[in-house]
Amino acid sequence: MTPGARGLLVATTILAVAALAPFPAHAQSSWLTGYLQTVPLFAGPTPFTDASASVFNRLRLTTEPVFGPFAVEIAYDHALTVRQDATDFSLLGGLGAVPAGGEWLDLQWSAVDRDHFQWLHRLDRLNVAWQPNDTVEVSVGRQAVSWGTTLFLTPADPFIPFSPADPFRVYRGGIDAARARIYPGPLSEIDVVFRPSRTLVGDETTALARGLTTWRNWEVSGWGGSLYGDAAGAFGAAGGLGAWAIRFEAVVRDFQGEVTGRGTIGLDRRLSVYGRDMGLVVEYQHDGRGAAAPEDFFRLFQSPEFLRAEYQVYGRDEAAVQASYQIHPLLSIAGLWLWNLNDRSAIVAPSFSYSAGDETSIAGGVFFGVGADTPAAGQILPSAYGLLSAVGYVSLTWFF
Repeated sequence: MTPGARGLLVATTILAVAALAPFPAHAQSSWLTGYLQTVPLFAGPTPFTDASASVFNRLRLTTEPVFGPFAVEIAYDHALTVRQDATDFSLLGGLGAVPAGGEWLDLQWSAVDRDHFQWLHRLDRLNVAWQPNDTVEVSVGRQAVSWGTTLFLTPADPFIPFSPADPFRVYRGGIDAARARIYPGPLSEIDVVFRPSRTLVGDETTALARGLTTWRNWEVSGWGGSLYGDAAGAFGAAGGLGAWAIRFEAVVRDFQGEVTGRGTIGLDRRLSVYGRDMGLVVEYQHDGRGAAAPEDFFRLFQSPEFLRAEYQVYGRDEAAVQASYQIHPLLSIAGLWLWNLNDRSAIVAPSFSYSAGDETSIAGGVFFGVGADTPAAGQILPSAYGLLSAVGYVSLTWFF
């Protein structure tokens, strides 16, 4: 039996056991939930590849049985990608992969991996939580941990950052960790996470403690500890500034004697335009470890942070702007502009979303890069986003 087939058998067995366990469980609307997503897309040519078409599909199954003070969470993911070009260099060429990074447990497998066809599957959640009372919760296993304050660029969130340009992000990837949460009050939380990780850098551990509370109309948080063996600390705050929400987060980290900071500040607002909702988000990030110019990319791509998949964006200074507008209660349009302020390249992404029913949504759009796009001798990447091909896509998602 191949590793992929063994993984498929293991994952299916775990789901079946959780579903059929003879323990008394709390009443639930459905023992099994999930979603199915299919995305055909077309990518334009680049200096390295021809134009090509692709289709990728995602299937996620989730069950969360509860047995008294114990709760089990299991989520099983599949990603199946069919590519016309086996060396797809497009912006969305890697989105068929299940969100992952640094897992300690071997819970991901490749059922089929060929030039034009790839089928990956993994257990994205597999954890047990114990809640003896209303103020304490302890969980162990693969689980989601989110410490971000800002919306797109989240430098102070140390666990599997998502790509701010990913239009198909439905959930956060799970990490393997032991976690304890204490709730001193209704608006306060103490969160302690111990995470062993295994990346291209090697086997490492992260141990962080975070506190969160509210002060007047502000939510404030801070964390500190050891991040991949580096001393690190962070601060975040979110509150109101007139009609706008303001969000801020920053992290300071000691990289083997070199102390460097990374921070983001953002504004967002929802307002009414011609009787319909319009949303605006603006964020700016400065990263002391980011690339100040294209010639810095080679250094960045060899860094331990890149090998651990810690970067969301690669520039020293980056900005994200998103605007969305509700044309109809069922139809919305949006536009994203992700701009590298150092080399002036950008990703531009207009899109739409339509609710076809209570459980079905349709989305579509176009992505394209703007900026220097001619590789030179010794400089394969002339800008952060200029080489990204134009990509058109349609996404159909069914939740059940």
